[in-house]
Amino acid sequence: MASNTLSLSIITAFNLLCIAFAFDTRPLQDFCVADLTSKVRFNGLPCKDPSTVKADDFFFRGLHLPGNTSNRIGAALTSVNVASVPGLNTLGLSMARLDLARNCFVPPHYHPRATEVITVLKGYLEVGFVESSYNRTQYRKFLKKGDVFVLPIGLMHYFRNSQNAGIVTAT
Repeated sequence: MASNTLSLSIITAFNLLCIAFAFDTRPLQDFCVADLTSKVRFNGLPCKDPSTVKADDFFFRGLHLPGNTSNRIGAALTSVNVASVPGLNTLGLSMARLDLARNCFVPPHYHPRATEVITVLKGYLEVGFVESSYNRTQYRKFLKKGDVFVLPIGLMHYFRNSQNAGIVTAT
């Protein structure tokens, strides 16, 4: 009886190990360029026929152009996402340029499914986030040109141009 229990335990453990080693995190295809004309919607957009994919499906021009900050919040956001770069489809990645006028701020917000990495290209920017534990610790940093700051997934964060140094540009 003990022999059968031991054998069953060994077989069960072996099967669990096989399942764990059989998993492959690599995608089944190199890319899935979005077919923006399709009416089908699911997790991402349907893929274009690979024979119709072009280099332009992975390209965006214009992130160097300043956004118009003469609005009530003093901010302009230029998004680079699957709508502008179909090659981003299913990659879980996007990018944006933020132009923030003098003495303006982006109010606290969060992204429930994305980590944000910000790089200051021009000016000075205050950035901060609050962690979600009982202590609610705030992490705040003043960034200058070339600095990078990571905002972890799902945490409340903000941006503020308080240096009176003109427009801040960040990606």
